[in-house]
Amino acid sequence: MAITLKVNGRAHAFDLDPATPLLYALSDDLELRGPKFGCGLGQCGACTVIVKGQAIRSCVTTLKTVEGQEVTTLEGIGSADKLHPIQQAFVEEGAMQCGFCVNGVIMTAKAFLDKNPKATEAEIQQAMSGVLCRCFSNVRMLRAIQRAGERMAAR
Repeated sequence: MAITLKVNGRAHAFDLDPATPLLYALSDDLELRGPKFGCGLGQCGACTVIVKGQAIRSCVTTLKTVEGQEVTTLEGIGSADKLHPIQQAFVEEGAMQCGFCVNGVIMTAKAFLDKNPKATEAEIQQAMSGVLCRCFSNVRMLRAIQRAGERMAAR
């Protein structure tokens, strides 16, 4: 029995074990490269996607858990022609270095700013505290997130 869900606005049916991690369906079956395998334990954030407005860790979320729902990945929030305000702010601030954590940072920030675009720096830091970045570009990332929040609030 196929498991169906919408990914970035398009319907997909997966003929996979319902216990398969969502990350595997996204990366292996749909060949999406935004969410990445990091720790495999839901702790680092590299695999983050958005479901029902919440940033979730796709490496520990089964396909069955999200059956019939809309899943948004990094590829679904903007394009090269029309960047999302968060993506644009990251470019302007030079807010990434190695790029491995950037999916988790951007997707977590998007879910947070969608609910709280006027967040303070302290609130942003708290919201981002569960995403691990080892290359120490987090000061630029925080500036980019704050800049994106200001733009999103002005919409």
